[in-house]
Amino acid sequence: MLSCDRTMVELSPNFKVTHKRWWLFVALNISFLLVGQTAAVLLGRFYYAESGSSLFLATLIQTAGFPILCIPLILTPSSPDNSTAPSDPVDKKYVTLVYLCLGVLLAGDNLLYSVGVMYLPSFTYSLIRATQLAFNAIFSYFLNSLKFTALILNSLVVLTISSGLLAIGNSLSTPAGVSRLEYAMGVLCTLSASAVYALLLSLMQVSFHKVLKAETFAVVMKMQIYTSLIATIVSMGGLLASGQWRDLGNEMENFDTGPASYVMTLVWTGISWQICSFGVVGLVFLVSSLFSNVVSTAALSVLPIASTIVFHDPMNGVKALAMLLALWGFATYLFQNYLDQRRGIISQTNNSDIAKVPSCVVSMT
Repeated sequence: MLSCDRTMVELSPNFKVTHKRWWLFVALNISFLLVGQTAAVLLGRFYYAESGSSLFLATLIQTAGFPILCIPLILTPSSPDNSTAPSDPVDKKYVTLVYLCLGVLLAGDNLLYSVGVMYLPSFTYSLIRATQLAFNAIFSYFLNSLKFTALILNSLVVLTISSGLLAIGNSLSTPAGVSRLEYAMGVLCTLSASAVYALLLSLMQVSFHKVLKAETFAVVMKMQIYTSLIATIVSMGGLLASGQWRDLGNEMENFDTGPASYVMTLVWTGISWQICSFGVVGLVFLVSSLFSNVVSTAALSVLPIASTIVFHDPMNGVKALAMLLALWGFATYLFQNYLDQRRGIISQTNNSDIAKVPSCVVSMT
């Protein structure tokens, strides 16, 4: 009988964890993603519902909470034998370039999504957002050498259908005051954001394995901190260049639930997005970009329950079916990862058994 407890999962040459510990890390990062994404989306909806209207502020707040990650980074023990940063100055330049490119992509993605949220009804936004799974599958195939299996394809199809049903289950009304041009812009921006987000996750996976050569979770936090810093600077530049910063004082004063509520909404939205992003990046590091995207898409099924509790949205049969399909799709993807690990355990055990056989016996066979 094989022991999963003693089997090591190798994430890099210097970072190996037991099978059970790997699953614990995965579960924790899934929790971060679920809680962070649900809270951030609900708070974003609350911001717009209470008279918030700044596009660049909504973009900025998605990354501006990155300083809170400095606390766990400081508390994370570093390895005495291995540094998480490359010692070669040339490598440092490559690392800086990686953070810069990913940060600019992240800022652009946040802006595109903010435009989509502003101009599209929720059902259209959710339906288009589900296309990021297809984009991620394409990028993962070419950039991350992903091998498709029947279970993975089943998971992608079921999750896409689930998102579509979830979208159909929402109101079909177009937001008031939105022109045809703005509606078309919202569709184009959301579709572009889905592609950019999928590319961003795949590039993060390549960066972990090829450039950063990740060894500890400190590298994961640094990835999130530095890319968020770049994205925040770019978003701040957009806020200043657009002149929307001049209206923030009036927006706070005219916020329906008061200035204090306005400030707390922005603060907790920023914190929630960082919790979500840490879970996203952690899953890319632990498993793959596609797995992280699968969890993010499956998390959409949590939103109807949260919206029902917080905003008293109606729960219907279509939404319930969408949640069941999302759970099914997510479970099949998890099962595929379990099978992959079991095959790895068997392979390691067989290799170990062959190594124990005397050379004379091997030569006779």
